[in-house]
Amino acid sequence: MDSASAQPVELGPPATAEGAAEPQISATLLDALWREAEADSLELNRTELAQKLLAVGAKYNYGLPPGASATPAQIEAFYRSLQLRELALAHACTVGHDAAWQQFLQRFRAPLTQAAVAMTGSSSLGQDLADSLYSELFGLSERDGQRRSPLASYSGRGSLMGWLRTTLAQRHVDHHRRTRREAPLEDTDLAAVPTAPTPTPEVLARLGNSLAEALRALAPEDRFLLSAYFLDQRTLLQIAQLLRVHEATVSRKLKRLTSGLHQQLLKRLQASGMNRRAAEEALGTDPRDLTINLRNLLQTSATPTFSNQTEGDKTKPSVKK
Repeated sequence: MDSASAQPVELGPPATAEGAAEPQISATLLDALWREAEADSLELNRTELAQKLLAVGAKYNYGLPPGASATPAQIEAFYRSLQLRELALAHACTVGHDAAWQQFLQRFRAPLTQAAVAMTGSSSLGQDLADSLYSELFGLSERDGQRRSPLASYSGRGSLMGWLRTTLAQRHVDHHRRTRREAPLEDTDLAAVPTAPTPTPEVLARLGNSLAEALRALAPEDRFLLSAYFLDQRTLLQIAQLLRVHEATVSRKLKRLTSGLHQQLLKRLQASGMNRRAAEEALGTDPRDLTINLRNLLQTSATPTFSNQTEGDKTKPSVKK
């Protein structure tokens, strides 16, 4: 046991501007709270626990209305109403005690990952979301030259798991807002002009030839990806599992492919003698009006590879026709 825990301490914040001293924690009460929180197993001494309790008490005025003065009995009742074990665990992690982090990961890593998977609807995205929160909780961000952890904001007034779920949900929303331009793949169809006139046989022939040339020029892995998503109606998750890559990798790849095809078709149609407006209108043609067989063009017997594989995905699956 450390020296701070061997001798009970009595701490209190500085006096207020009016000169009245803020409530303190008596050594007897602090010793009882320290034992109840099982702080010794977290390598958390009495001084560190007292500092956290005083901060929480001052923030919430010991559960009383603003401006009300707390009696010693009310202060003790407030402290005992807290989730002391979880508050001590979070604070011990915040100040960097290894024993606390070991307990935290043992207790919360699995349920937090499960919650992240449920939020995202994907095991891979859920794992990434949980991992990003772990990194943040470890205090990788710095402010004023010091590492900061969001766990410092946990007050012990509710369960730590509930606080973690709320924090995880907020990070999920923040991530969605940052990446929503990449999320709805269904909104990235080739540009179409709703009022485009019925294409003539000549336009259909030019479009069919241009599309066939553009698809043949694609790498086998690109043809496989287009076929799996647009013809076989596989989901991003299914394709990602087949290729053993991240869903985001599949999404980015498909977006680049559809955008690249759009530009290639415009160039090929203009090279065939059409102006840009006519070429844009041609791209609004219903694929069912074309006489080409898209599935035959996209079929490939080659094994798909991914230049954007995530680190550690070394094994590439074979693809059956």
